[in-house]
Formats: sequence, structure tokens, C-alpha cells
Amino acid sequence: MGELDGRVAWITGGASGMGFTCALELAKRGASVAIGSLTPELGEGTIDPGQRAFLPSDDLLAKARDEIAAAGVAVLALPLDVRSDASVAQNHAEITQNLGPVDILINAAGTSGRHAMVDHPDGLWHALLDVNLTGAYRTTKVCLPGMIERQWGRILMFSSTAGLNGHELHAAYCASKSGLLGLMRCVAMEGAAHGVTCNAICPGWVSSEQNVDGCIQEMALLGLDMTIEEYRAAMAEKWVPQKRFLEPGEAGAYVGFLCTNAARGITGESLRLSGGSMW
Repeated sequence: MGELDGRVAWITGGASGMGFTCALELAKRGASVAIGSLTPELGEGTIDPGQRAFLPSDDLLAKARDEIAAAGVAVLALPLDVRSDASVAQNHAEITQNLGPVDILINAAGTSGRHAMVDHPDGLWHALLDVNLTGAYRTTKVCLPGMIERQWGRILMFSSTAGLNGHELHAAYCASKSGLLGLMRCVAMEGAAHGVTCNAICPGWVSSEQNVDGCIQEMALLGLDMTIEEYRAAMAEKWVPQKRFLEPGEAGAYVGFLCTNAARGITGESLRLSGGSMW
């Protein structure tokens, strides 16, 4: 018997990176799992030119589904656009119909971009806030009432060390991730009397699929001629006291624990997972 037998978990951005490792960890603990990610078909023509967005293919979504199902739980994998009320509502309805009411919500879908505040493109600003902040608002809004009614729930926001600090060229990203922390605290307060916890994970430098594209863009901007591995090693040496990028599975293990009854006293917290880095 797993700790989360009978629970249903919904992970946005669940086809890859930290979202996928969270889904896998929750499945290993016994939860039925639904993953949703923005596919190329859904995202076509809607991504801002300055935005870093990883759009997993239908094949990758199916592969993630099969790997999670190997844990012996029911799994649902759906295209999901957290920028759309209709897409969020449709996903929630399909999950409820096929797996049951959502007990655990992991808001891992995210995007990033880089630009100076002077002459910052409005489109990039709105794109980052819509995915990173308003997307989590949309999913939380549809899941929280049922959790309160059933007197049990776990909600996790994927913020960032960028949500705890500011940094040049990252105004939109830092604002969106900081906004998530404010949303998290409010949800934690509203859910506390009803057995619902809400926390935020604040990762630092993580070696995910999304990070590859980010590294390539950063190297191009800086005019660096090196491999991804060399760049990551240099950044870890500069920014991370542990001198390494974290692995996505470390976030999955952390989130898995926070979804158990052993962690029921932890709510309203911004939890740094960064190998000691402040950024």
C-alpha cells in the first residue's frame, strides 16, 4: 500500500523536467496521475518571440504517460494550455471523469524570457505572467473548492529562486515567480482549516530539458563557444555553493514528501531547493 493510494494528482507541465519527476514520484507513492503539457499543436503561433518555451511532442507526452503507468497506477496524459480557461476546465473535467476528483495539484508548467526593463516588450511581459502566475491561478481555482469540500488537499506552486530575488534582465520572470508566492500564501490561509496545504518550491539551477534551450540562448547572448556541459559547469562554479546543477528528481522527491500526511503541518512556505544558491 502506498502513502497516496486513492489520491488523484494533476501535474501541469508534467511531460518533462521537474513536472515529470513529480508525477513519477507521486505514482510510486500510489496516486493516480494526470499530466498535462502544452503541445506544439496547441502552442502553434502563440509563443512570444522572446519567450523560452519547451513544447513536448505528442510522442513525448505518450512516453511520459507510459513511464508513469509502469508504477502500476492509472494515468491520463492530455494536451493542456494553462493560458486558456477552456483548456483548464476541459482537462479538469476529463480527469474527474476518468480518475476521480483532484486531491493533489502540482503547478509545474512554466516559461521564461530575458529582457532589460527599459523598452521591455509588453507581449513578453504578458506571456510570462499568463503562464507562470495566472496559469496556476486558473488550475487552483478549479481544484480548491473540491479539496475544501473533501477536507484534504495538497497544492504545490513551482516558483524559483527568482521569486525570492531580483536580477537584471529578468523583470517579467521574477515578477511572475514572486507573484506565485503571494498566491500560495493566500491559498494556504484559505485551505488551512480544511486540511488543504499549499506551498511553493523555489528551485535554483536544474538540469532539465527546458534548461538546455535556455543555456543555448544564454551562450549566444554572451558570445560563448562551449558545450552545454561546459556552460553548466561554469555556471555551477559561479553561482552554486554545491558546485552542481540539481537533478529534476530531487524536486520530485521533495514534492512527494510534501504531499504526504507527514507534511500536513507544512503550509504557506517558500521552500528553496537550490544547492545553496541564492539565484
